[in-house]
Amino acid sequence: MKQITRLTNVLLWSLLLTGCSFFGGDDDDAAIEPAELVKFQAEVDIKRQWSVKIGSGTREYWAGLKPTASRSAIFAAGSEGNILAVNKDTGKRLWAIDLETAISGGVGYGSGMVMVGTIDGIVYALDEDNGSTIWTAQVSTEILASPKTNGKVVVVQTVDNKLFALDANSGEELWQHDGDAPILSVRGTSEALVTDNMVLSGFDSGKLIAFNSSNGSLVWEARIALPKGRTELERMVDIDGQPLLVGDVIYAVTYQGRLGALSRGTGRSLWFQDSSSHSSPAHSDGQIFVTEEQDTVRAFKAGSGQVVWSNEQLFLRRVTGPAKLAGTMAVADAEGFLHLLDPSDGHFVGRTKVDGSGVSAPMLSLGDSLIVQSNSGTLSAYRIQ
Repeated sequence: MKQITRLTNVLLWSLLLTGCSFFGGDDDDAAIEPAELVKFQAEVDIKRQWSVKIGSGTREYWAGLKPTASRSAIFAAGSEGNILAVNKDTGKRLWAIDLETAISGGVGYGSGMVMVGTIDGIVYALDEDNGSTIWTAQVSTEILASPKTNGKVVVVQTVDNKLFALDANSGEELWQHDGDAPILSVRGTSEALVTDNMVLSGFDSGKLIAFNSSNGSLVWEARIALPKGRTELERMVDIDGQPLLVGDVIYAVTYQGRLGALSRGTGRSLWFQDSSSHSSPAHSDGQIFVTEEQDTVRAFKAGSGQVVWSNEQLFLRRVTGPAKLAGTMAVADAEGFLHLLDPSDGHFVGRTKVDGSGVSAPMLSLGDSLIVQSNSGTLSAYRIQ
């Protein structure tokens, strides 16, 4: 049954990613096409600062290989096992290794460790200075999200909706939580948010759960969305993006559900707004930004959830989640275009072509730079001049 469910999930996710339509059967004229890019007068100049090849690309259905960074280095991985560390300012290669295994979840960083997860459910903790293996640990199954750590525990969520906490020094399992996976879910898992004393993670049930990081005891749980509809397809309310912590407020969004703001300490709901997304939300200047399921980019007031604006001009272009870049909000698409939007009203202010292979991995905001990993395995840094 699990194998059938996993196959169904892969097929469904492939459908969602390709933006295909069954309307009209074989009639090409009835197919829904991605939006054509509209022309506009650029208001900012985007420049590529550096670019480096990782060694292998990112498969679109393994879209969780987001790069990460320490104070001085950026760490990135390719789906075939390559891991690379480069200087944050220059892109100069610091070290590179090949794990010779399919990497499906990563990259995480913390306490001197670079962490990735594999399709076989193996967690690798590597030394940030040279990429040597500190420890490995086996969990239940495939890992699609970045491992996270607070220096005491390493937390990883698996595709079967389980959450594992491992000892940060040895990789020994400390505790786990079974999220009771529904019959059908979108291919993807939420990245955990790990603080000094709390682990916060979203599950395919639409629940957001906070745990005591040391022993896994439940601190609170809240439902971002309730399943609705008659079919299992209609009832999917997965949380696949990482919850966003801003001050003492947590923001999380589900597929076919809602965007919600909750109190960090108690999980008390502050507001909810209808929304549907597979990606993590972003925050800037008192607003929450979400890339919704049909690639509408929408802004909400962080304090109330009121919709500020919507940009529907990237319809079905398979757009990444939003990321900040020097006073703008950035998204990238499956054709490899990087789009910059004005956070105040959502109009386009800049655009550049990153890579013809497209971009599916989440982008990394890093000060005045934006780190973008293309599907062909090119890692690049962009700035506004």
